[in-house]
Amino acid sequence: MRILIVEDEVRLAEALAQIMAEQKYQVDQVHNGADGLDYALTAQYDVIVLDVMLPKLDGLEVARRLRSAHVSTPILMLTAHDEISDKVKGLDCGADDYMTKPFDTSELLARVRALTRRQGEVVSEELAFGDLSLHLSSHCLRRGDKSVRLGFKEFEVLRLLLQNAKLVTPKDDIIAKVWGLDSEAEDNNVEVYISFLRKKLSFLASQVSIGTVRKVGYFLTTSDEPGSFGGGGMP
Repeated sequence: MRILIVEDEVRLAEALAQIMAEQKYQVDQVHNGADGLDYALTAQYDVIVLDVMLPKLDGLEVARRLRSAHVSTPILMLTAHDEISDKVKGLDCGADDYMTKPFDTSELLARVRALTRRQGEVVSEELAFGDLSLHLSSHCLRRGDKSVRLGFKEFEVLRLLLQNAKLVTPKDDIIAKVWGLDSEAEDNNVEVYISFLRKKLSFLASQVSIGTVRKVGYFLTTSDEPGSFGGGGMP
């Protein structure tokens, strides 16, 4: 699961990021509203944890602009104020839930899990395509009675491809959503993990393969479909 934390209290943001990383969540953190809006519009997140009082652009305006841009990612809003009117403002701007500082971290994690369930993102424990199934908790990729466990980035790349099966996923999107917008990852990093995944698919003797659109990105296909818009199975 991928989380965006938008919180100007750097120590709090880092603490929240550490707690969520311990839950095996992938976390991006930014410390002002303008960056938060940019990240939320550019990358795909499962939940956005958004403070109200932020420099450059406050959390209410960030939420309002995201909803105006038809971004439906669940928003958990944080505030130092416990006034009912403040909570109503947040919910009216598009927030899905509201927590008042200070808060218990176990409750925060529970609310994050509840928001993903509400969105239907974690209704199933598996993603499937063709003869493959990917277990989201164990990172186990299975075909019939054969299975293999994927490394973290292998899992994230394949999950993204499965979520967009038969659609081309651009390399830039893979870098942003798997490595993060601030990473120095390049196309060759993606190509390395695509190569790893192709070897796993070969080991499983799957009918599913990873097709290539040259200089653009990748998509999943089965043996009875064309393997690549751009020709060949090379990165």
